[in-house]
Amino acid sequence: MAKTSVATDTISSEHSFVWSLISHWRAFYELTKPRVIMLLLLTAIVGMCLSVDGLPDLWLTLWGCIGIGLLSSAGAVFNHCIDRNLDIKMARTHRRPLPTGKVSLNHAIAFGVLITVVGSVVLWWLVNPLTAVLTFISMLGYAVVYTLWLKRATPQNIVIGGIAGAAPPLLGWTSITGSIDGNSLLLVMIIFTWTPPHFWALAVDRVEDYRKTGLPMLPVTHGVEFTKTMILLYTVLLMAVGLLPYLMGMSGLLYFVGASVLNFGFFYVAWQLKFTPKKRSPMSVFRYSITHLMLLFVIILLDHYVM
Repeated sequence: MAKTSVATDTISSEHSFVWSLISHWRAFYELTKPRVIMLLLLTAIVGMCLSVDGLPDLWLTLWGCIGIGLLSSAGAVFNHCIDRNLDIKMARTHRRPLPTGKVSLNHAIAFGVLITVVGSVVLWWLVNPLTAVLTFISMLGYAVVYTLWLKRATPQNIVIGGIAGAAPPLLGWTSITGSIDGNSLLLVMIIFTWTPPHFWALAVDRVEDYRKTGLPMLPVTHGVEFTKTMILLYTVLLMAVGLLPYLMGMSGLLYFVGASVLNFGFFYVAWQLKFTPKKRSPMSVFRYSITHLMLLFVIILLDHYVM
């Protein structure tokens, strides 16, 4: 009788999860941070295209995007699960599916595990084992190392943990070639350098929210003005790193001009944030940074096929 009861409870739980997934699919979709994933996939696709002289293999591109997208989404889901008690304290995050109860913690974990398994299988069997392993490590780096440990341990959390979010161009590259190349690492370096000023601008705007959570975010531990200085300095570093593809012969004149304009724009809004700030200056930097990264990768892709 006990075994029958356990089996019945398991079946009931499975039906409950499936029904929740179907009836609240929008909430589950929100757990994956879809806008972030779209930007990550753009950089992965650029990595795929730059890895070959012509067009990359269609099926490797398709399955690579699906696998990388699923594992990146899983990282976002686990991030929601781990941060659920912090999210409820912040104006920016208190309406997320877990704090509002639209999705239960158990169902969110089950969803994360499900798409982790599917994404890993897709990459291992339909792309290549190297990409599967690197993508899984990247997912763990974001969901566990960054979210569970670094985020709570040091104000340099986003600097150290940023390597996980910078991996998609490398993952795209290995999806097509099955190997790691120095040029793919240049693309990783760009995103790695871009991440701190991007995130710190948001942290400056939401500093009081982060203060409530007790997380050691840079504007909380070192002050807003210090953080603004760091944003400006990292933007200068990004201007240099952003030109490496041209200097190393990976891209041509179109990229050099486009990257220079975009990088100067980033420097300009960071300068304004530091020396002539307005109320919405932090969010102006944050929004520009997203546009900057998106256009930078579009331009390097155009340069690859046009020049």
